[in-house]
Amino acid sequence: MPKGFGDLMKQMQKVQKKIEEIQKELEEKRVEGTAGGGMITVVANGKQEILEIKIDPEVVNPDDVEMLEDLIVAAVNQAREKAQQLQMEDMSRLTGGLKIPGFPF
Repeated sequence: MPKGFGDLMKQMQKVQKKIEEIQKELEEKRVEGTAGGGMITVVANGKQEILEIKIDPEVVNPDDVEMLEDLIVAAVNQAREKAQQLQMEDMSRLTGGLKIPGFPF
């Protein structure tokens, strides 16, 4: 095996380890999305996994379930966007700000 290839493999192992560390960090981080002036709050981790949904009882109207559904969707989307931004920020530390298609995950 040429020396250059061995060095490349070592670099790739370091990058893989760093990616794993960042993924673990992202799993621990929390972001919130809200809708309806805070009546709906969605908590997600940095991996875009939804962890909690909080609904203020005042927004629950059996005659307008559609509005509640729309607020939940809006809050979930906001939380996921924030988590995605967090991913991009954390992974840019690894890539030095380079944009790599399909990266971070």
